Amino acid sequence: MTRRRSHIAMVGIPIVSHVLPSLEIIRELVARGHRVSYANDPAVADLITDAGAEFVPCTSVLPVADNNWPDDAIAAMSLFLDDAVQVLPQLHAVYDDDPADLYLYDIGAYAGRALAETQHRPLMLLSPTFVGWEGYGQDVAAHLWQLPGADAYRARFAQWLADCGASTTDMDAFADRPAQALALIPRAMQPHADQVDTDTVTFVGPCLGARAEEGGWTRPADAEKVLLVSLGSAYTRRPEFYRQCLAAYGNLPGWHVVLQIGRDTDPRELGTIPPNVEVRSWVPQLAILEQADAFVTHAGMGGSGEGLFTGVPMIVVPQAADQFMNADQLVDLGVARRIDTAEATADTLRTALIDLVADPEVARRSARLRADVRAEGGSMRAADLVEKMLD
Repeated sequence: MTRRRSHIAMVGIPIVSHVLPSLEIIRELVARGHRVSYANDPAVADLITDAGAEFVPCTSVLPVADNNWPDDAIAAMSLFLDDAVQVLPQLHAVYDDDPADLYLYDIGAYAGRALAETQHRPLMLLSPTFVGWEGYGQDVAAHLWQLPGADAYRARFAQWLADCGASTTDMDAFADRPAQALALIPRAMQPHADQVDTDTVTFVGPCLGARAEEGGWTRPADAEKVLLVSLGSAYTRRPEFYRQCLAAYGNLPGWHVVLQIGRDTDPRELGTIPPNVEVRSWVPQLAILEQADAFVTHAGMGGSGEGLFTGVPMIVVPQAADQFMNADQLVDLGVARRIDTAEATADTLRTALIDLVADPEVARRSARLRADVRAEGGSMRAADLVEKMLD
């Protein structure tokens, strides 16, 4: 069946860990002949155009350039509301004269949902992290609303919804209950998965592609085992942690170690680099994980999903946000050991690695979950479900 060419618009936020998960869906929709526009900050324009989408510049006020996020939860949530207030008029300036047939939006891009509702167009959430469940309000949200500043935040959010013309005026429903959603994560990573409304949410697993633009990686011929250490893209200013990793894994017989330190750590801060360790500011993570035997990760949802997709056992060292919950989920799945940053000494890190790779139950569970995650369908199934919204 030949499907008509439609205009699909994606509205995102300029956090790399929120942009990357959906790019293969965008690429697939473009390959199927659809016109795909993508509204986001110029900071991530290259990622978007590389996927084949038309880039629509919308200046964001999120503090991604210097990674200066507040520790206070309500203050952090307020930044996303501030961003929506800033971005929505920019979206109207483009899309009121050129409306999309379907709007896709990131979980942090409230302006995308507001725009679709004011235009009375279908919309679908693409969530790079876990979604709400039946008891989410009591399990999580109720605690947030007891924090200082929560009442003022909720009042401001409700006023913005009323002023912007969104059809969903209840703040909780607008932020936490999408009309339709694709969860771009393994179902295994979803807390209380049995309480998620499967009439509105579909788990498609990580949407991963070849990522040829990231380059490849060749496993050294003399490496008996490979360990990747990465704290992702946001929480990389951790020189002491990296020094502990060097002490733990440097010169460890049979192991080759790839240590990603990000843009904020100077390699000179690490001291002498053992010969079995390669230090990089950025790595083609998926290419390495396809060849790795273990993974030290901050348990961001992207890294967690890639670890499960490749069946690599993990040592999880959570840094912030949802990573603590993700870390516990991976431990409960039987494929990881958790070490909090304060306890991440050379001895604990080394002991955890040796224990992890020697455990046959970890290997068995990792292999089973690898098969389960790949069966969820990824970007091809996601693109099918997006197209179904156009029928």
